Amino acid sequence: MWLNDLEIAIIERDAEKIGALMDATPKFGSLQEIEKGQYLLAEAAKVVYELKEETAAVMQKLKKNIEFLKSTSEKKNSRLDVKF
Repeated sequence: MWLNDLEIAIIERDAEKIGALMDATPKFGSLQEIEKGQYLLAEAAKVVYELKEETAAVMQKLKKNIEFLKSTSEKKNSRLDVKF
């Protein structure tokens, strides 16, 4: 059951579900389950790393866009200009 849930989380690229499954790692009954678990854990690590890289790229783009918008916006005077 745990192996199937992990496999589904990997396919769905669901980092939250992968994390939850890591907190509840079961005991495996056979060598085949251990090998499959080892393979799936390696794949899960790849998925989480890829999602981390994608998030970093999106954050960098957002930062550049914010900087661009700030540079093109009208400059505000911080002084109080009163004309008589």
